[in-house]
Amino acid sequence: MRRVVLLYNPLSGGSRQLRQKVVQAVRGVLEAAQIEVSATATTSAQDTRERSQRAAEGGADAIFACGGDGTIHDVLQGVVGTDAAIGIIPMGTANALAHDLGIPRSPAAAARALLSAEPRRFAVGRVSYQDFSGQPASRYFTVTAGVGLDAHLFHELSRMTKQHWGMLAYYAKATQIWLTHEMQFFEAEFPAPGGERRPEKVTQLLAVRIAQFGGLLRELAPGAGLSRPDLRLVLFKTDSRLRILRYVLQGTFASKLRNVAGIEAVSAERVWCRALARRSGGPPIYVEADGELLGTVPAEISIVPQVLTLLVPRK
Repeated sequence: MRRVVLLYNPLSGGSRQLRQKVVQAVRGVLEAAQIEVSATATTSAQDTRERSQRAAEGGADAIFACGGDGTIHDVLQGVVGTDAAIGIIPMGTANALAHDLGIPRSPAAAARALLSAEPRRFAVGRVSYQDFSGQPASRYFTVTAGVGLDAHLFHELSRMTKQHWGMLAYYAKATQIWLTHEMQFFEAEFPAPGGERRPEKVTQLLAVRIAQFGGLLRELAPGAGLSRPDLRLVLFKTDSRLRILRYVLQGTFASKLRNVAGIEAVSAERVWCRALARRSGGPPIYVEADGELLGTVPAEISIVPQVLTLLVPRK
């Protein structure tokens, strides 16, 4: 690397003063390695995407996303399909992708690890959906895309609450929704091994790209991985709160996910999600990607091969 652009979310994790010190520490590590560095605080998700795209098109070797999975998600939108690599400096509420890649939790240690990291090309997920103005839209994702219950969680969780309380806000709101939310079935359809389409009625669908999430939730989809050329889909074909809780608790505490009745993991390159015909006009079924609320169904989730370079620390 000769030229690196640091983009950081001034509202991601810790106090503003502490974030400035962390960014300066990361910058110092890179400059000591004779790398040309520019650092910019972004003002919005759109600002992050535009700055990432300009940096990639302007010849930056790497864009370092300093923040959590939300910041990485925004940088991703501007970098996919370019030659620039994304380096991750964990500074956010959730750092699932950094954990999966084996990036140190300390920002300065992460910067040092990225100096000798291997640039590797990966597939990414892509979700097409209906935005809140009723228009078609799409996003790329690296961690997971969800339709149904988990996206409803992000709809209910305000950004200010998330910024103030961090992961505690997730757990508190998730518990409330699990206890009170009336789960809605919708249709998920994907290609079966024989080529024909297989429809299922589900209350939740997850399209997962990483193996290990870190934090309390360690594993969500057995067999998932960034190196795979497909998606691991978790189909919740049940509205049983106890079955869903059992599955989540296994991912939190068990060393291996085991079968839970009504919950199935399959592999596919594409899945279509839509409301059931008899539910037309009912409550919306929400769509999220990488923890960012996007819109509603109808939605299509697919895999886009070999369009993203990530810096992966050497073992």
